[in-house]
Amino acid sequence: MDADMVDGEAPVDESVVVDETVTGDGAVVADVVELDVEALVAERDSFRDIAQRLQADFENYRKRVSSQTADEVERATGRLAEALLPVLDACEAAFVAHPAEVEPLFNLLLGELRKQGLEAMNLNGQAFDPNLAEAVMREDGEGDGNGNAVVTDVMRSGYTWKGRVLRAALVKVRG
Repeated sequence: MDADMVDGEAPVDESVVVDETVTGDGAVVADVVELDVEALVAERDSFRDIAQRLQADFENYRKRVSSQTADEVERATGRLAEALLPVLDACEAAFVAHPAEVEPLFNLLLGELRKQGLEAMNLNGQAFDPNLAEAVMREDGEGDGNGNAVVTDVMRSGYTWKGRVLRAALVKVRG
């Protein structure tokens, strides 16, 4: 006799459930359903982990696409501003020749571009920075006292777009 048997009955396995169903002719049919709770819980946890990972991956994807779209818009507006620089140069030259006639149009164009992020660099009297300007002429003389060249004349304006150099200025330096 088996040691696990109690009162002549077979031992009870809690992972096995017997489901008795009565058929239409009165016969009893027993279906044995094995329930492995730990396996089901592990499978559920596995599916939950997969769902959470997919959700996090999708959120990262959404943020990356949003960032890339913003960068593309930024580059496109920068290219548009760069394409308008020759127009701005022509307005600036016309302003020098006929200030009274051109000033309203020049100020309007420059004002609208400033709202979008364009800034003219003011380099006159500043120490020469090759990241901001190209020296096209040089004159002898004393620089800033530290051996650095100083910008004496701006021959073509330089511009920054939202903090980065869009076009370097053409300048004359001393020192």
